[in-house]
Amino acid sequence: MRIYPAIHALAVALTLTLAAPAGADEVTRYVPEGAFIAQSVVVPAGFETIYISGLLPPHHDQAGPAGSTARYGGTTEAQADLVFKRLEEALAVQKLGLGDVVMMRVYLAGDPAQNGAMDFAGMMAAYKRYFGTPTQPNKPARATIQVAGLVGGPGPLIEIEAQAVRRVK
Repeated sequence: MRIYPAIHALAVALTLTLAAPAGADEVTRYVPEGAFIAQSVVVPAGFETIYISGLLPPHHDQAGPAGSTARYGGTTEAQADLVFKRLEEALAVQKLGLGDVVMMRVYLAGDPAQNGAMDFAGMMAAYKRYFGTPTQPNKPARATIQVAGLVGGPGPLIEIEAQAVRRVK
């Protein structure tokens, strides 16, 4: 694919215009207007990366039938809320917060209540309570993928892994 210089220059100028102003030593997130995720995140030298392993919802209701979504918190939205809280806890151990997340992968299993389709809307309802809020405005780059199943058998509907960064002291 050939990129014409004038088009490339326009694209670079547009990106620089739309990106949040930041110094060369700051994390820069390009979030198109109205988007819920960053299209790209630039992490300059001087930061270390922390990898958070895939987090599932905890057994929320021990009395729920084995393999049921109720045992893991119920709906995708309810399970996502539990996983975002676990992510906050995992980041806190590293003295980080959700605003430090630069990349996230969300794996959604098919929801029996949605005829086996992933409940993207349910995940997004929970996501919007944690990212892009007045108290936590940062949004990570993100991929959301439907998978055939998650560890733990039927029941868990969501797993999230993340990468966060912090300035090296």
